[in-house]
Amino acid sequence: MADPTPGRWRALTFLSLAELGALSLWFSAAAVLPSLSREWQLGDGGRAGLTIAVQAGFIVGTFASALANLPDIVSPRIVMLWSAVVGALLNVVLALWVGSLTPALALRFATGLCMAGAYPPAMKIVATWFRSGRGLAIGILVGALTLGSAAPHFFRSLSDLPWRATLVAASGLALLGALILWLLVTEGPDRFPPARFDLHMAGAVFRERGPRLACFGYFGHMWELYAMWAWLGLFLGASLEAHGGGSSYLGLNAPAATFVTMGVGGALGAYAGGALADRWGRTTLTMAAMALSGLTAATIGLTFGGPPAVTFFLAFLWGVTVIADSAQFSTAVTELCPPAYVGTALTAQTCVGFALTIISIWLIPPVVRVVGWHWAFSLLAPGPALGVLAMARLRGSPEAVRMAGGRR
Repeated sequence: MADPTPGRWRALTFLSLAELGALSLWFSAAAVLPSLSREWQLGDGGRAGLTIAVQAGFIVGTFASALANLPDIVSPRIVMLWSAVVGALLNVVLALWVGSLTPALALRFATGLCMAGAYPPAMKIVATWFRSGRGLAIGILVGALTLGSAAPHFFRSLSDLPWRATLVAASGLALLGALILWLLVTEGPDRFPPARFDLHMAGAVFRERGPRLACFGYFGHMWELYAMWAWLGLFLGASLEAHGGGSSYLGLNAPAATFVTMGVGGALGAYAGGALADRWGRTTLTMAAMALSGLTAATIGLTFGGPPAVTFFLAFLWGVTVIADSAQFSTAVTELCPPAYVGTALTAQTCVGFALTIISIWLIPPVVRVVGWHWAFSLLAPGPALGVLAMARLRGSPEAVRMAGGRR
């Protein structure tokens, strides 16, 4: 059968590569936390702050973007391109000229502002190419995002690369992504109608039952996702140390195991989630993924310091399931919201979701101090549990037939 929109898979390939490059900036500082902690003598607050600063910048950026309807007024491709370029330059400044926490936090916050222009607009571009198979397409894009977010862990796993070189490498990937956007990425033929500025549309996604329930499911998912991504590397490193010297995760050191679980596992999960959601339905897939990821969050700590193969297996399962549903909440919003304000709705959804990540990221270190790694990640399990309830309610609502060709 002919491709419904000729060239759409080529467009998705280049856009995904650009997204992979741009999102490598997100966890570039988190990936080198052990080195930064030693060099800058960081405590729990400083370590959490380097990740939370990016989240805070992203929230401010998406909030301002949603209020201004920026993704629906300005070309999302142009927004993405400049966001990647400026974010890369900020990361280079951090890598080459910063030697203390305070300026680093400011630069990470500014990088988060740039990430607000690199993620939601990409989902809108995908939607202009894909009417059918949109869940799979956005799933592939989220898979690229996941690989990009994990890329700094990959750089660290290759050798004892200095932390500054790791950040420069991430910036190089972001600039490559910007070059791909400039030369090879365009919007598709099914562009959404032009939007006028409307302050009220930033909150419209929460006023209608269908989009609101999709957002509630997303919020439960986000409570878990970024805290898991932020602290999994430290958990895997500490677990190896507790198990004894000379151990590894099936031959992988902790940074390599983090990349495989978070990046490779996440990319596989995002792809599989997209393909299955278009076949099974959005609510079915999201409920199944959140049930599995929440169960893993509650139990992986029990393997801390135990056989590395068991810990690695559960970490990989978590990496697959924690992201498998992510694209489907955004896809549901594109299907349930007024077409002219899809970009604004996506931006508002992500803004609130990322606000929750600040809380869950910040809570993990003090919980580790009190109860240890054995129980710390169980704090994340209520998020997906509540997300399952929200998506179950959406499944029973009349609006659900508008998703995935009626497959709820």
